[in-house]
Amino acid sequence: MKTFPLPEPCGLRPIRPLGLLETGGWRIKTYGIAHGRALPRPELTTAAHALASEAFPAPALAPGCYGVGYLGIHDGRGAAWVFADWWENENELRHRVFIAPAGRPTALEEQTHTSLTACVWDLRVMCFERGVWLAHCLRNPSGRPDLDAYLADTLSEDA
Repeated sequence: MKTFPLPEPCGLRPIRPLGLLETGGWRIKTYGIAHGRALPRPELTTAAHALASEAFPAPALAPGCYGVGYLGIHDGRGAAWVFADWWENENELRHRVFIAPAGRPTALEEQTHTSLTACVWDLRVMCFERGVWLAHCLRNPSGRPDLDAYLADTLSEDA
């Protein structure tokens, strides 16, 4: 039977909304997650914002695409993570993952092809986003997506 080393004890990490990023016709909620600090390092946030213009497809309002999504900027213990997610075809979530070494947070490289999805803190954001997409877009009493309400509904949690 294979044994695994015991994981390093870890606590909760703060998750903070970092505002709305508008690029290439996209309206993107941004989130910051950080290990051992309140927010991701500024250089990682700047690199993630620059990456967003390439990570989200063009055009933003192609058939079946709403032009809305979210960007996670996670300054983790062993690496820096950025995930770019957007909604299309009513109920489908597209997901791209980029990772850099913790000591070089601007050296982000795409890892989507490895089938790596997310860590537990990134999944917290994804689960929240699923819930607000359902509430404001798929189950909206008007019968139509309320993209402005979706974009205004953000997650904020303390560590």
